[in-house]
Amino acid sequence: AMALPRQLRDESDFEQLPDNVPVSATVADIEEKKGFIVYYLFVIEVKTKGGSRYLIYRRYRQFFALHQSLEQKFSPESPSESYTCALPPLPGKVFMGNKQEIAESRIPELNTYMKRLLCLPTWVLLDDLVRMFFYQTESDSLQVPRALRRLRPPTRKIKTEKPKTDLLSSPRAEAVFDFRGNRSLELNLKAGDVIFLLRRINADWLEGTVKDRIGIFPESFVKIIKSLPESDSDEEGGPSKSRGGAQSSYSCLRCHLLQPEGVNTRDVCVEEDLSIQPSYSDLLARMRDVFRIEDIALNYRDQEGDLVRILDDEDVTLMVQECKHQGTMVKRPVNQFPWELLITHSNDLSVYNTEC
Repeated sequence: AMALPRQLRDESDFEQLPDNVPVSATVADIEEKKGFIVYYLFVIEVKTKGGSRYLIYRRYRQFFALHQSLEQKFSPESPSESYTCALPPLPGKVFMGNKQEIAESRIPELNTYMKRLLCLPTWVLLDDLVRMFFYQTESDSLQVPRALRRLRPPTRKIKTEKPKTDLLSSPRAEAVFDFRGNRSLELNLKAGDVIFLLRRINADWLEGTVKDRIGIFPESFVKIIKSLPESDSDEEGGPSKSRGGAQSSYSCLRCHLLQPEGVNTRDVCVEEDLSIQPSYSDLLARMRDVFRIEDIALNYRDQEGDLVRILDDEDVTLMVQECKHQGTMVKRPVNQFPWELLITHSNDLSVYNTEC
């Protein structure tokens, strides 16, 4: 006889909830992100009590952090003063295996987790931890689902027999900085190169041709001389108008391999914010991959111009701080990290200034 009044009370509690409270969430897709190392975002469609829908983008580690916080707050063993309830289990961390397969295998488990979480009592739904996790942040709303902005291989060829006058009226740009593409789709640019523009790929990348090669390149490395017509764009709704304020979705890290025969400089593009500070292990793994050498050491130049070897995350923090002091002296593209890495062979100690 007790069940009915309680059920009615729960129903009436539910009616009292504001319309913007999330009531269901399902993983619509996974999206690969190429940061310093590759990771996957779960693209989640959230539905609210009021019937609206929106997409949020979350990493597994964000689920893990949410679950830990909820356990501290609500589990019967927790020392906090709040109500307690039985939380659904979260799929555990996996340390080995193909990242894409791990992400794919987590989809049904995360769907079950979110479904159970959003069926808990109304005071859990109203909790700040839960609401912030399912809230659509500004960066969520700026993301375009990958299917709309995927980088497609170039298909067009420029006719080289165009008369010169036609070329001068074509959309074009001049490279202000050198850019070394790190994938077959990306163009190599030298400062001063003139690039004929074919189309806009997304907010930050253009496709163009230089010296009969076709490829993509970041817009922040060039100066536009004659822009593309508004319609010639792959982006839904055309290119974004507010160029200046938009945060670039790609950042470039300049790195130099120091070898006896000379310096090999590369620009590595990552889908990370310029404010990020990568871990030492992520940087080391990425540099081994870029230069195809296992036995390397990471370094940066201090204010005196001496090489300093990086050995752990604390050293990475020191490098970032040091570069903030030096940063104003160097002219860089807007989406280039303010610090640069110098890569040496790990047993080559001749590069360090050892005078005392």
